[in-house]
Amino acid sequence: MTASRTPVLFIHGLWLHHSSWQPWVDLFRSRGYEPVAPGWPDEPGTVEEARAHPEQVANQSLKTVVEHFRTLAASLPSKPILIGHSFGGLIAEKLLGEDVGIAGVAIDPAQIKGVLPLPLAELRSGLPALGNPANISRAVALTGKEFRFSFGNALEQGESDALFDRWTIPSPARPLFEVAVANFNPHAESKVNTHNDKRGPLLLISGTADHTAPDVATRAAFRLYRDSLAVTNLETFQGRGHALVIDHGWRDVAERVLTWLSEQGLGPVETGEVLVVEAN
Repeated sequence: MTASRTPVLFIHGLWLHHSSWQPWVDLFRSRGYEPVAPGWPDEPGTVEEARAHPEQVANQSLKTVVEHFRTLAASLPSKPILIGHSFGGLIAEKLLGEDVGIAGVAIDPAQIKGVLPLPLAELRSGLPALGNPANISRAVALTGKEFRFSFGNALEQGESDALFDRWTIPSPARPLFEVAVANFNPHAESKVNTHNDKRGPLLLISGTADHTAPDVATRAAFRLYRDSLAVTNLETFQGRGHALVIDHGWRDVAERVLTWLSEQGLGPVETGEVLVVEAN
């Protein structure tokens, strides 16, 4: 019989367009999955359009974005594997805690509620948005220099500049403000059910050189899951920064994710006498 392909929902973070996932989408499709990489609510279809119309995404809250991806996940033929980067990683964690997906991968995730470490590099990475309280209702764009510090600090200048030119877009600042005060808000949208024993497996990935989502913060998030009986793993990539999903070494990260999914019994081969995999 022909087995259905497992859906994979890719969720990007701030300042990257959803098309930045395309190499991952192509790779996962070639391995037998059915990946999708939608944008945030009202995000234009191209990088150029997004840069020209930042007002379309301005003032969106984390709650709005989470609900958007919750709805998209529910529209898929079956529960998806959730793979997110940065704020997308936070969203993947939250949705997995609600049993929206069958597994989750959070790559350099934004801080969930309860994570306490706040390194100076992380504070500096958030300053383009958090430095002006009026930005809370705006969409904010990074400069090349700001992108270099927040995303491309582990890269050569030329590669950082090329990634900035290719993928960056203005993003709503409100989610950053919300996460910044989450530990003082009992109803924070960044609160994740880390105690869910019945959720699918979760892989947290960190880059040791990341300024935006430092390794120490990802490790602190990992410890919050210690009371859950569900599988939670942590993978560290030495010397990698926040751009590790789009830089020259993205495939190393993607291949590790694919291996981990296989280890969890979530490879593309499903039950049945005969599996017919579509050619890419």
